Amino acid sequence: MRQDSENLKKSAKEYSEKLAKLGMELGEIQFSYKVKRKPSKEYWQKRIDDFKKYNEKGMKYYNQVYSLMNLVNKEESQMFLLHTSKFHQLGLTLIEIMEKIKENPSIIDSKDKQLSQWSKEIRDQITEHSDKCLHHEKDMNVSFREFYEKYLKKIIE
Repeated sequence: MRQDSENLKKSAKEYSEKLAKLGMELGEIQFSYKVKRKPSKEYWQKRIDDFKKYNEKGMKYYNQVYSLMNLVNKEESQMFLLHTSKFHQLGLTLIEIMEKIKENPSIIDSKDKQLSQWSKEIRDQITEHSDKCLHHEKDMNVSFREFYEKYLKKIIE
């Protein structure tokens, strides 16, 4: 039994170190979900590229969180895995919306008073979906922090 406890502690520390490294890398990317009304193809292409990079690193980070959680509590880790899947799906949808804007960047221009219904819907979607992504990611981080305090803090220290 003592050996299992030592193995768990060792594994948890290894996973935690990998997670810290990924967290630092994710922090360096610093993607902002705030929507700016810039009607330029170049801006939206850069935004798409930046988000893809952020989302890819975020998926690695949250998969590492899942692996760390799975060492201690399978049931809660499975729930977190569902949240990770949703994070991925929300990201894909956000990219689709940004692609639509990139193809027709004038739809995001707040000075354009002649917008079609479709353009207004896209503008609303980008704002709504950016907010969804931001809040979902915040909820995932809160969930992990609570899990860490409840289960992992004692093991790792």
